[in-house]
Amino acid sequence: MAAGERGTNVAVLGAGLIGIDLADKIQRSTSLDLRLVVGRHRESLGLARAAEMGCATSSGGIAALLESGPFHVVFDASNADSHADHWTALSKTGTTLIDLTPTQLGTVVVPTVNGSQAAAHRHINLVSCGGQAAIPVLHAVAQHCTPAYIEVVSTGASASAGRATRLNLDQYIATTEAAIRSFTGTREVKVMVNLSPARPAPPFRVVMTVLAPDLRPGPVGAAVTSAAEEVRAFAPGFTVASATVQDGRISVAVEVTATGGRIPRYAGNLDIINGAALLLAEQHAAALSR
Repeated sequence: MAAGERGTNVAVLGAGLIGIDLADKIQRSTSLDLRLVVGRHRESLGLARAAEMGCATSSGGIAALLESGPFHVVFDASNADSHADHWTALSKTGTTLIDLTPTQLGTVVVPTVNGSQAAAHRHINLVSCGGQAAIPVLHAVAQHCTPAYIEVVSTGASASAGRATRLNLDQYIATTEAAIRSFTGTREVKVMVNLSPARPAPPFRVVMTVLAPDLRPGPVGAAVTSAAEEVRAFAPGFTVASATVQDGRISVAVEVTATGGRIPRYAGNLDIINGAALLLAEQHAAALSR
């Protein structure tokens, strides 16, 4: 499919917290034309918010999306259990599917690590919000040492985790662990997730611990700083809160705050994965316009 005069036409499948923030980001893009936001329940709050934003909406799920297409890009912001069926339905249409659910299906892409490969694939998986926050740093660290063990603990505000996120926590952990192994070459990986009910709501925070006998403070510290700068190109609220290297152990804590849009600042988990999805779609749009 070639892009039309109004740009690359896209649709969002899923009207939860992630889907609605993503729709807002797409509306502010100069190269993407949001044609449809799809949910499953006619009375859902997400679809009502999408309609208030001026989006065309449907409650017909994947069937309604297929009837309204084809689309150059579809963002799957629904749930991991449904994603395989969504790809089966869309794979025959020529659509590029960007998966924001933790499924381990499709080609895993982290924009600052292997984003240049995304254009060659039509089924892209973005791991998880924790994966998008941690993997750029861990990949950078792994270029300067040989990690024997990696532990990642993500903490997000309870209010920033919708129903699908809570239902998919097991898949979230498994998919994030698998992606970290792939991008760092480390066999021993452990991922944990905390949802905090604290008030005021805390920002999205990811703490990474790496054990490696050959760690050197200078190169590793510079690698973490450089990785963070690259992530800020699509997630401006990404910051390194602390980084220490001592006795074969590195501990890095990053925080992500949401900047702009319709979500609160503490919802950095939504901001970083949606920022990654938007970046890849805009790169796809640029390729179509050539």
